[in-house]
Parts: sequence; structure tokens; C-alpha cells
Amino acid sequence: MNPGGKGANQAVAAARLGCKVTFVTKRGNDLFGNQTVGLLMREGIDTQYIVKDPVLPSGVALITVDSKGENSIVVAPGSNSNLQPEDLPAHLFDCNEYKILLLQLEIPLQTVEFSAAAANECGMKVILNPAPAEALSENLLKNIWMVTPNEIEAEELTGISINDIHSAELAASKLMEMGVTNVIITLGEAGAYLKSGEVSELIPTIKVNAVDTTAAGDVFNGALAVALAEERDLKDAVAFANKVAAVSVTRLGAQASAPYRKEILL
Repeated sequence: MNPGGKGANQAVAAARLGCKVTFVTKRGNDLFGNQTVGLLMREGIDTQYIVKDPVLPSGVALITVDSKGENSIVVAPGSNSNLQPEDLPAHLFDCNEYKILLLQLEIPLQTVEFSAAAANECGMKVILNPAPAEALSENLLKNIWMVTPNEIEAEELTGISINDIHSAELAASKLMEMGVTNVIITLGEAGAYLKSGEVSELIPTIKVNAVDTTAAGDVFNGALAVALAEERDLKDAVAFANKVAAVSVTRLGAQASAPYRKEILL
């Protein structure tokens, strides 16, 4: 048994890189929930806004692997699926304290939409990692400063199959037409395609011998949020996130693979 969840993985990745991180979620009143809070606190993450669900258990993912090495994942979202807008105190969206709001889609879409609107209104930069991918409303997209899908998620959002740089550029352009200000499409070992008003290019990553790619996308997003909070320009932020994610795939596990700042050559 190992701690996981996209939001928690991203929070740990950002905290290990030296950023001040507040993590918001809903967890069950059970062993998994208690362990999760304890582990996050040991990473130096602010857990005061983690809500305890009195009824639903903590979310879990069960992974089975057959004799051919093929895996199947069954997710029981539990309390994650019950994080409601009313669970979020208004002072969470204080741009005098927070610079970046990093969201993903393992919580209800209405809560994502509410959070993005509240953060955008106060001037925070809202980053959405659209995973697991689902249809996104115009109301949400207009409040997103940056969206960070992988190739499969980008195809699901745009209908454009990504198999080269040209198709990545087309998909990124379509996402911008849908209302997003900046787009990063992660392309695995090829790096990440960045498109904004000023930049449209592939940012390559470093070459490594990958051992386990679990949570590489989460580590990328956590590192990206850190770099942007440090006010690096977009190209430098993506290059930094690429480097941190590359280090993570040389190790086993999800949260365990996220590197510390001292391990990254800046």
C-alpha cells in the first residue's frame, strides 16, 4: 500500500522543491485518511483545509497485473468525489498569500469550476492538469491560465490525434481557441510542447534510463507550479519541470520518486 492521488502527488512534488504548499481535499475518517494527513505533514505541507468526510471512506485505487504484465486499475473515489464548493473557505482564495492554484479532475467538476473562478477573480494563476480527462465547460476554460494535458488527454479534449510536433501545435492552438491562455502538452521522453502568446515550441527534456514512469506527470505539474511561483519565464519553467520529472522516472513509486531541490542541478 502506497499513498497516491494526483493532487497529493503534485503537492508532495512541489513541497520537496522548497515551495510553500497548502493541500485541499476530502478524506475519509479511516486508516488511509489518517495516514495520508500524517505523511503530508511530514513533507511540510499545510493540511489545515483537508476536510474529513463523516460517511464516505478515503478514495483508493486497486491495481491488478495479469501474467502478461497488463494492468487494470479500478478506482473507488470515495470522499474525493464529495469535495464540495461549500467545503472551501473563502480565504483560501487570497492572492496575497497564494500565487498559484493547481487543479486536477479527481474531485467534482463543479468544485474545480468554483475554485478556478474564485482564484482567477483575485488574480491567482490557475493551472489545470485535466486528468482524468473529461469534457471541460466554457465557464471553466475562461478561468484557466494554463492547461497541461498529456497526448492522450489533449486528444480527448480536442479530437486531434497527436503523433508529431505539428499535431501537438494544432491541438494546443485549438485549446487556446477554446479559451485557455497558455498550453503545455507533455510528450513523455520527447519533452513538452509549449504554446502561449509569445512562444510556440517543443521544450526538450534530458535523456535518462526510465525505471518507473508512475506519477511523472504529477511531478512535472508540481515542479511547474513551483517554477511559476518563483516567477520564471514560461520556457525556463517548462525546462525545469522537464528536468524534475526526468529525475523522478529513474526511481520506483509515485510520491517516493519526487526529488528534493538539492537533487536538481539548476
